[in-house]
Amino acid sequence: MDIRTVPNPLVRAGGRWLHRINQRHPWSHNNHFHGWILRRLPTRRRRALDVGCGKGLLLSRLRGRFDEVLGVDADAAMAAVAAERFAGDPAVAVRRARFEEVDGEFDAITMVAVLHHLPLEAALRHTAALLAPGGRLLVVGLARAETLADLAWDLPSSLLNPLVGLIKHPQPARRPVDDGDGGAPMPVRDPTETFAEISRTARAVLPGARPRRRLFFRYTLEWTRPSS
Repeated sequence: MDIRTVPNPLVRAGGRWLHRINQRHPWSHNNHFHGWILRRLPTRRRRALDVGCGKGLLLSRLRGRFDEVLGVDADAAMAAVAAERFAGDPAVAVRRARFEEVDGEFDAITMVAVLHHLPLEAALRHTAALLAPGGRLLVVGLARAETLADLAWDLPSSLLNPLVGLIKHPQPARRPVDDGDGGAPMPVRDPTETFAEISRTARAVLPGARPRRRLFFRYTLEWTRPSS
């Protein structure tokens, strides 16, 4: 039940009006949740992995909070932009790689708008294998809207979105908002799993996982690997 496809003409007209406002006062939903990630980093901070690092904005915020930070992205253009951003920085490494190709041990693994690009169960199992004891997974994700509960979150998100845009970006934008520093557009894909499906899988694969619905068309997922 995606609010964007509701056939009611009043809803569709309202949606078009909101879209115009959002284009004039855009803001990054993904970057908005970086603070949530930074507030939940584990105590031990030797190595961090940012999966689907894009242009490296979150890497720049993790840098200095860990001894080493690795960013991986399967998209060649994104990996190239991030690698150039941190060229010569010994604390940050960037690789073009698929998540399943990553090995090693990490104290934190972050994924922002990435998990829906990956096979869900396999990605969560690989995460568990990579995390050190006490290590933490922090996900900001997208889910497919299907139920009335989904609509109950999407509707206020749609109404509040332009208000946040006016606060964050009060002057009308002359060009689309970007999640990094310009250049190639970020790869996008519509999510296929619902929040309920993601929650069930996460709790089955990662006992104790904490999925939470959030405003602005996102959910969060937090899991800490047991120390013993």
